[in-house]
Amino acid sequence: MLMSMVNRRTLIGALATAGVMPRAAWGAAELSAREIMEKNFFSSKIASLKTDATMLLVNEHGQTRERKISTLQKLQKNGIDSKLVMKFNAPADIKGIGFLQVEQSEADDDQWIYLPALKKTRRLVANNKKDSFMGSDFSYGDFSRPKVDWYQHRVLRSEAIEGKDCFVVESLPRDDTIKNDHGYSKKIQWVRKDNFLEAKVEYHDLRGDLLKTQTITGHKLVEPDTQRWFAMHRDVVNHQTQHKTVLDFQRAEAGVPAPDELFTTRTIERE
Repeated sequence: MLMSMVNRRTLIGALATAGVMPRAAWGAAELSAREIMEKNFFSSKIASLKTDATMLLVNEHGQTRERKISTLQKLQKNGIDSKLVMKFNAPADIKGIGFLQVEQSEADDDQWIYLPALKKTRRLVANNKKDSFMGSDFSYGDFSRPKVDWYQHRVLRSEAIEGKDCFVVESLPRDDTIKNDHGYSKKIQWVRKDNFLEAKVEYHDLRGDLLKTQTITGHKLVEPDTQRWFAMHRDVVNHQTQHKTVLDFQRAEAGVPAPDELFTTRTIERE
């Protein structure tokens, strides 16, 4: 009987890897928490993607500020790390601000921000990752995919979000450096079983209190051949300040030209 169980798991793994098994059936393969988060990591690793988005900032009094953003991202040759360049196009007081991120598998990601008012590009250090990104409820660290092995993962339960069955996974930083640099003592993620993209994330501050909740909707299959997905809508609420950020993508176009020379500080310094 033990041998038949081993053979069954081997067959399931082989079918899933080959793409023969429907993705909805992967949940039956008894995935570990780490395997779930690995699949989550790669679910949005798109070869190249160009987007246009609106970022809406809403304060505790309901007052709003709107920003227009365009991005270009590209998967590096190792198939693991991505490059991202972002430009703010409106309103006038922040137009021209640029952000560049180059992920690194074995180290902290490189991040730069260009501030046209100062005519200066600043490289961000590791402990900047917990800082607010341009006054939003996203941190700089939220813009890179969490490295799976930097966290200890545990499956808490299964739960449906908007009718989609999800793995609920708790992720704890493996050491104090990761925890303090990113500003989170714990994350709880609802990872959809059909596409392994997150549907909801809860972030806990360094004291362990709930800091913010991100809701992710509008999952769009942008690379059918590789089963890569992109979320068209992200809504973040800070429970401690009552501030809210809504990131809504009007366009997400995969397979666009993305030459390496565009992912440099020179690109974000162009106004």
